Amino acid sequence: MKRHLILFSILSVVALVSCKKPEKAPDDFWKLANDKKSSLRLSTYVTAHTVEQMFRTEAGKREVLSLLRCYGITKVYLEVYRGGLVIDPELIEPSVKFLEENGFEVAGGIATVPGNDFGVKQEGPLGWFNWQNEKTQEDLRRVIEDSAPFFDSFIVDDFLCTSDTSLESKAAKGERSWSEYRRALLTDLASSVFINPAKEKNPGIKMIIKYPQWYDRFHIFGYDIIAKTELFDGIWVGTESRGQYTQRFGFVQPYEGFVNLRWLNSFAGEKAGGSWFDHIDCTDRDFVEQAYQSVLAGSTELIIFSFDSFISGHPGHHLLMQDFERLVSLAEEVASGPVEGPAGYKPPNSDAGSDLYLFDYVGMWGVSIVPESSYPEKSKVVFLPTQAASDDNIYERVKESLDNGSKVVMTTGFLSKVTEGEKLAGLAGIKWPMKEMKSEITSIELPDSIFKLQVPLKTDYSLEPDGAEVLLKPSDRINNPYLLSNKEKNVYVINAHTFSQEDFAAVGEHLLAPRPLGLVELPREWVNVIREAFYEEGDAVIDAPARVSVQKLADGSMVIHNYNQETVNVLITFADESNYLDGFTGLPVSATGNKVKLSMKARSNIWLIADGR
Repeated sequence: MKRHLILFSILSVVALVSCKKPEKAPDDFWKLANDKKSSLRLSTYVTAHTVEQMFRTEAGKREVLSLLRCYGITKVYLEVYRGGLVIDPELIEPSVKFLEENGFEVAGGIATVPGNDFGVKQEGPLGWFNWQNEKTQEDLRRVIEDSAPFFDSFIVDDFLCTSDTSLESKAAKGERSWSEYRRALLTDLASSVFINPAKEKNPGIKMIIKYPQWYDRFHIFGYDIIAKTELFDGIWVGTESRGQYTQRFGFVQPYEGFVNLRWLNSFAGEKAGGSWFDHIDCTDRDFVEQAYQSVLAGSTELIIFSFDSFISGHPGHHLLMQDFERLVSLAEEVASGPVEGPAGYKPPNSDAGSDLYLFDYVGMWGVSIVPESSYPEKSKVVFLPTQAASDDNIYERVKESLDNGSKVVMTTGFLSKVTEGEKLAGLAGIKWPMKEMKSEITSIELPDSIFKLQVPLKTDYSLEPDGAEVLLKPSDRINNPYLLSNKEKNVYVINAHTFSQEDFAAVGEHLLAPRPLGLVELPREWVNVIREAFYEEGDAVIDAPARVSVQKLADGSMVIHNYNQETVNVLITFADESNYLDGFTGLPVSATGNKVKLSMKARSNIWLIADGR
């Protein structure tokens, strides 16, 4: 009996210890998100149809409240018009009040796409408005006037653009190019349809434009990014790269989100706002990788499109919640010391020729490329694709960079379009003129094997060295260099081709990458040599395959993503020995001398930090 009493006492103590509550229960995600929103805010956009469906009943509002809190959303954008559906002001006002009373910040939004008898749909590809038509202008102006009084800030979604080719637009275009006409028209309407009517009804409202992600095509369809940014009070940027391996949204590379946001923010200044990405065509990793590139580009607010996906569910939500504190830590570091690296020069409204979206692929080679909208005079490494040829003073600027000891990397597309191509070719050590020769490379001869490309590598020109050293060429049989350098002048030339307008037209694409590229299928040996062309003196040397991005922060740390579908080994050789840790986990990373060897699982990342930096 005594033994039973002792055993009972022991079990009772164990039970009491097991049931005892911890001194401080862990915070739920809603409280965590609120605590961290000054560093990184999670927001969501509720489309007009969902506003109509969910905010008219108590049951709907109760579900909205539960989902927002569950996923740590602290700011909500309520859409007032989309696709022919106009939200009645009698629903807007109580919906805003309900959200604010429950602790959310609220903004307005509009998707300017046609539907029913609202406005006039354009003639031509894509489902956009004919903005020249007065009915389109009047219908949208009326929605802005009716909804502006209820919001402190208001965002105009992607569709302030057009590809209309109606007789009405042709007459208004006159002798101008379509790009010139559309940019002038939509810059004017940004004021007369959106900004001025909104501020007349609500003088304190902040009007925001959201730019889509197709940065190399903006000017074609009416986005004059300098003029519109000057007019609006703020800009938000699309970082919705989605699935790199799928056709639905154009085989977009994950690095594109970083490029688009960082490039637009390079001239936005204090008007720079958050980023916007979605669930469409996304696996769980695709979804959360958009968040990482948004934060690396400097975003402190992530707008998740759309709230509908919280209703239907998506596996990416779990990863975003799981990685939220990692993203907060990264956002705080980027705020004080942004990503640094070779400067890629793309002037606003510049044509890309056959270098469309080349920045994205350079980033996927493991180059910490940072896009700039003005010439990067102080950069130690300057990258000049075709886009840079629109700068009338580019030769003088290149000469000054070289005189100051900088390295310059050019593409054949740039040399073919720039006014002083012959002089620049002389600096590069290649014969002029370059001979146009479109070709496809299907295999590459390595020292001990033949590497067959799954996707051909395209080139547009035949390069003949005239003092330059050939660093890469497919084979002795194909004597056309892919990469060469004049090391005496510190100039490199890449025989690159991504996409041209012809590539887009061939598959009926208008906005995003029209096909897969061999650029991200290159053998590791080639990627290492190309990456080396972008190094400045003292840089760590990276040995890694394509689809491994390396983004260097101002404090010397680096965020490395393996975007491949399989585990890869990455070897990093630093100038000096140090101890390292993973900034995401706090765990040590083994190093041998000055070398760090990483085995990175598919679709994984690491934040490599020198201990005691």
